Amino acid sequence: MNTKVIFLILNIILSIAIVIFILIQGGGAGLGSAWGGGGEHFQTRRGIEKLTLRISVALIAIFLLVSFINLFLK
Repeated sequence: MNTKVIFLILNIILSIAIVIFILIQGGGAGLGSAWGGGGEHFQTRRGIEKLTLRISVALIAIFLLVSFINLFLK
């Protein structure tokens, strides 16, 4: 298998994971708002919300790196 194909498949997997982690975050009000919980006031992220945010940022950084590597492969 060609290395370019491997990086393309890795990009697809990373993009799906990024979408999943962003949807889990629940749009700014925290994880509870995704399933109907209230989020009327601002809170700092704690626990699982903080973890999903950090994983999302890491996945986006890896996606960017893999995309640049794939750009320069022949």
